[in-house]
This record gives sequence, C-alpha cells and structure tokens, in this order.
Amino acid sequence: MGSVVAIVAAGVCRYAGAPAIIAFVVAGAAVALLASVVGRSVEQLGDRFGPGATGVLQSALGNLPELFIGFFALQAGLVAVVQAAIIGSILSNILLVLGLAFVVGGLRNGVQRFDSERARTSAVLMVLATGALVLPSLAEYVHTPAAPHERELSLIVSIVLLGVFVLSLPAALKRRPMSDQVAEAADEPADEPADEAHSKGAHWPLWLAVTLLAVASVAAALVSDWFVYALEPAIDALGISQAFAGLVIVAIAGNAIENVVGIQLAHRNKADFAMAVIIQSPLQIALVLAPALVLLSFLTATTLTLVFAPMLVVAVAVTVIAVAFVVFDGESNWLEGVTLIALYVIIATAFWWG
Repeated sequence: MGSVVAIVAAGVCRYAGAPAIIAFVVAGAAVALLASVVGRSVEQLGDRFGPGATGVLQSALGNLPELFIGFFALQAGLVAVVQAAIIGSILSNILLVLGLAFVVGGLRNGVQRFDSERARTSAVLMVLATGALVLPSLAEYVHTPAAPHERELSLIVSIVLLGVFVLSLPAALKRRPMSDQVAEAADEPADEPADEAHSKGAHWPLWLAVTLLAVASVAAALVSDWFVYALEPAIDALGISQAFAGLVIVAIAGNAIENVVGIQLAHRNKADFAMAVIIQSPLQIALVLAPALVLLSFLTATTLTLVFAPMLVVAVAVTVIAVAFVVFDGESNWLEGVTLIALYVIIATAFWWG
C-alpha cells in the first residue's frame, strides 16, 4: 500500500507542477518503496531457484530503474550525470550496500560465511569487467591512436561485455549441491524469532511472486521518468554538482532495491543470497547496464561513450580491487563492513565539489 501511495504522490507532483525538490524527493521515495515489493518476491523465489539464479533475476529487475533513469537522462543531455551514475552504482553496491550488509549481518549473527567459490568467480569477473569498462578512458588519457575513435571503441567494448555476460550466465545460475545447502542451514541459529520462522514457512504461489516482480519493474520505469524530469531543476536548486548527483543520489535511488534486499537477507543470516544479490548488481552494471546505455544512446541526440573522468576511473579501480580481497575468504564481519562504508563516504566527499 505504501508503494502505491508513493507512486500516486509522485505522479501528482509531476503533473501538478510541484516544486522541483519536492517532486524529486517524492519520486526517489517511490522508487525506493518499490524495493519492499521486489524484496519479498525475491525471497520467495530464492528458495525455489537458489542463490545464483535469484541474484541474476533480482539484479536484472533491480537495475531496470537505473536503465530507465539513464536513458531519460541521456535524452535530457545529462551525460555527466549518467557517467557518474554508472560508476556510482558500482561503488554504492560494493561499498555502501555490501558494507551495510556486513555490519547488519555481523552484529546480528556474528561472522557470516558464504559460498567462497561463487564470490571469487564474481570478484574476478568484476575486476576484468571494470578493467574493460575503463579501457577507453585510459586510451584517451595517454593519447593513443585509439583516442580519436572513442565512440567506435566504446561500441566494440560494449558488445564484447554483453557477450561476456551471456557466457557467464551458466556459472551464475548453477545451483550448489544439496549437501552444501543443508550444511548452511545447519549453521543458522536455532533460536529464531517466531515471526521469522513463520515468514520462512509461508510461501507465495510462483505466479504471484513473478507477477509482483514484473509490476514493480513497470512501475519503476514510470516513476524513473518523473524522477529524471525533476532531476536537473533539483540539482540547480540544491546547488550540487552533476558528478555528485550522479555518483551518490541517482546511484542510491536507482539501486534502492539492492539496498533493501541485500541488507534484509544478511540480517536473516542468508549470506549466500545476500552476496549473490549484491555482487550480481554491480557485475550486471559493468557487463550489461553501461554497454546497453552506450547502445541506446545512439537512439538519442546525446552519444554516450566509456571515457570517464580520471577520478571516476581511479575510484572504481581502487574499490573493485579492495572488495575482491575482502570477499575472497568467503567470510564477513561487521568491521569489514565499517571499512567499506568509510571508503564510500570518503569517495563521495571527494566528488561533492564536482
């Protein structure tokens, strides 16, 4: 009900000519509240499909608002916002969201363990995908012969990254042996609250979970258009830079689904599901979202390339390498989460002035 009220309020603000900041905040809240619907649906699907398939499905639907926001922003000519939002989405997921999941899960359940093999595979793919994503930027910085052809290079890199994503799906969708899942269940605390035990036993029909996911995704597309409509006036009214707006505000709003779902799963000691959801999202941003926006930009008057500002490249490179070291051991604790959040705050502060 809360999501419906927020969507209606966002529509009223959009078409009734409400002040830009109010329309911007209400639309952002509507996108965020849709996360609760997606989160419940994903949890229901998780028990049927396993962590890998659940992470892929949830991340694909969870990144749809960002795809819509990016496309509408390109139509508005906000290239700097889109580029910062691409990098910011990666940073917010693997620093802020993963950090919060580690803190919440660690404080509630102690040291949490997840499938280290799946985490290592995802981390390696993340490092390689991010390296490919920023390669056109490096070609521009060092003035290679490829520098004048950044549009063509970005197009080729985008197609290659989309191909890598397709090839990575079988490994991501692979279910673990049943013995591993039983072992994980044995590690969960036996003294769960009664309401949590009840929620685990209550299963929705499959059609209901899938339908709610689809409806929430369509609603997110509609609200994303309203969100972008108020974005530029809100940036001017708040006096913030396009870089900070894209890196922090748009990235967090667009990733609201992962923000809620990943933290909820970690709190319930479902570390495998939490890692699958959180890590799959930035991986899909690098392998799917950014390439898709490059291709879609050819349908607009504004062409998007993969040549990012130097600070964005440095920030994402440092982040991905640091997180790879954190998840390689297959364990997490609250202190690791605090350090990830601290790194995110430092990076965000560096972009406050543009």
